[in-house]
Amino acid sequence: MNSLLTIAQMYRADSLAIASGISGETLMEAAGAALADEIAARWDSKVRILILCGPGNNGGDGYVVARLLDAKGYQVRVASLVKTDQLTGDAATMAARWQGDVLDVSSGLPKNLISEIDLIVDCLFGAGLTRALEGVAAEIVAQVGQSGLPIVAVDLPSGVNGDTGAIVGIAFKASLTVTFFRKKPGHLLLPGRGHCGEVVVADIGIPSSVLDEIQPNIVENTLSTWCPHLNHPNADDHKYTRGHAIVVSGGMTSTGAARLAARAALRIGAGAVTVASPPSALAVNAANLTAIMLRRLDDETTLTDMLADRRIKAVLIGPGNGIGPATRANVLQALNSNAAIVLDADALTVFENDPDILFKAIAAHKFGPVIMTPHEGEFQRLFNDIGRNIESSTEDAGGKVGAAQAAARASGATIIYKGADSVIATPDGQVAINANAPPWLATAGSGDVLSGFVAGLLAQGMSAFGAACGACWMHGEAGARIGRGLIAEDLSEIVPDIFRDIDPD
Repeated sequence: MNSLLTIAQMYRADSLAIASGISGETLMEAAGAALADEIAARWDSKVRILILCGPGNNGGDGYVVARLLDAKGYQVRVASLVKTDQLTGDAATMAARWQGDVLDVSSGLPKNLISEIDLIVDCLFGAGLTRALEGVAAEIVAQVGQSGLPIVAVDLPSGVNGDTGAIVGIAFKASLTVTFFRKKPGHLLLPGRGHCGEVVVADIGIPSSVLDEIQPNIVENTLSTWCPHLNHPNADDHKYTRGHAIVVSGGMTSTGAARLAARAALRIGAGAVTVASPPSALAVNAANLTAIMLRRLDDETTLTDMLADRRIKAVLIGPGNGIGPATRANVLQALNSNAAIVLDADALTVFENDPDILFKAIAAHKFGPVIMTPHEGEFQRLFNDIGRNIESSTEDAGGKVGAAQAAARASGATIIYKGADSVIATPDGQVAINANAPPWLATAGSGDVLSGFVAGLLAQGMSAFGAACGACWMHGEAGARIGRGLIAEDLSEIVPDIFRDIDPD
């Protein structure tokens, strides 16, 4: 159920269902019935409802909703952007079944109409809209928005792009969105997610077997995405068989990021974690580490020397490391090892002027996965051509998903394009959208903890996609449980509680 369908894939799902013998009329009746049921479950029959219908199938859904709510005793009014004789197909059939009046709003909403309404149902355009709302439609959306009335949207609020979550000019801001069969990326990606309110996915009779032919490659990141791949220690395991991770520290005044990441790696299950520290920071790191080991990193004992130890399964470089030759050298040395690699923060920015050197080193790294965890600024610095190129690409979904897909393909690494709507993309085309991150995670050091989670899961032998998805989900869940007042140090400490709940054995 966590598969996400693009607009084109959802059209394909409808077509396959119809080809299997389910009529479009039956699907539209089921969609309208699901919407009517969700409204009836939340608002009593005293509310006065205005259903705004558009020229396509979303409008057809609206006529079904109107008929069914009217039968339940609701006070329903229908308004349409087009005359009913301009409708075609199933939408025309449903409009003909509606026995009430249809208010023509092709010139705008009548004066004082909004004051006579308690609830708006948006059946104007839905997910398929690709151009900006303009003219009367845009005026109606603005008027309704200014009214403060609750809005229920069919499929997606009109004005939200279903593939990218972009606001196409102006959009309704719904308190409830009812979509069908599967969610779309636009339900999870910002800013569109903020316009959807509660999202309900209704079963309208499309068989799940259509997914076998569609083969969707985008999923919502949920427990089912990654938890089945979580490794469980055996009775005879010891700290090194559970996975040893190295986290590279910055200098004396920038050690906190590495320690946050190292503790996160240990908490999420790595059996051993070592902080590799430059000489200037040894004292401050030693004073603040207990279960985490410490090793000197300098010209005499390089990262290459450390990673010759095959017990080391993952290395994290970047948090607080500084943008200089040492960081650059550490990245290239790590990519010449057998360890899985996590590159974050300064380890990305240090290659902003010559990313091809980094990408070639990743291509030559044959012994383990590489994950990069850029936030928006780091992404733009390292992949400054990606945004321009994806608009004309037929391989990618567009928007943030398309950018992450293109970056993964260009770099050869799995990308965690961070944010409140983090997108995880692998070079072979797998994509997950993580939508459980609360705003409390917008605090210093939060990203360092995330990169530590990634390194800790990689050290235990998880795949790049599994580790990236697991780290993002755990990070969001930890933030949600802690809530307001969260600081980065809190995130690792709640991990045992989360594991007890999701994996009680």
